[in-house]
Amino acid sequence: MKMQPKKQRNLTGFFNLLSIAGLAGCALLAIWAYKNGILNSVDSLQTFIWKFGYTGMLVFILIQVVQVIIPILPGGVSCLGGVIFFGPWLGFLYNYIGICIGSIAVFGISKTIGRPVLYKMFSKKMIEKYDGWTQKDGKFLKLFALAIFFPVAPDDFLCYLAGTTKMTWKQFTAVIVLGKPFSIALYSLGLTTAFKMLFSL
Repeated sequence: MKMQPKKQRNLTGFFNLLSIAGLAGCALLAIWAYKNGILNSVDSLQTFIWKFGYTGMLVFILIQVVQVIIPILPGGVSCLGGVIFFGPWLGFLYNYIGICIGSIAVFGISKTIGRPVLYKMFSKKMIEKYDGWTQKDGKFLKLFALAIFFPVAPDDFLCYLAGTTKMTWKQFTAVIVLGKPFSIALYSLGLTTAFKMLFSL
């Protein structure tokens, strides 16, 4: 059962506003941190974060979980944050844990609610763009696995879409657990390199 177009547009617009608000919040937080000397160097930023101990780690993982379920921030922003806040190894680990938990939660939500959740969360254009994947006999699992392994598609949406197919929990979990490490590492490495190049200018 599809939602009425007007209601769908309203909900999509609401999530777009959430995304803008999330980016604005990050910008304001960055300005505050800069004025207080927290952004003087990566070491000063990490020192500030580590003052919070395990609480900082848990909060970051929770943020990663939430941003997968409700994509109010670009995934690249939070992945980059994990590497900068906690260093390459712990940053990768915390990114991986949070994103995997969030992805599995998304699959469960979609399995429970069904296709209406797609129309509540995403635009009709995006749904139509990838809906054809589900109509290819036995090929959705392979396409989904490739999309998760290589960071070239909207992972969060595809996890929601996967929940509306016949994909099993075992298949989905295997793809996420085995496919996410490479994409997260590649994404984090690329963004971290770009970040270092930008701030070395």
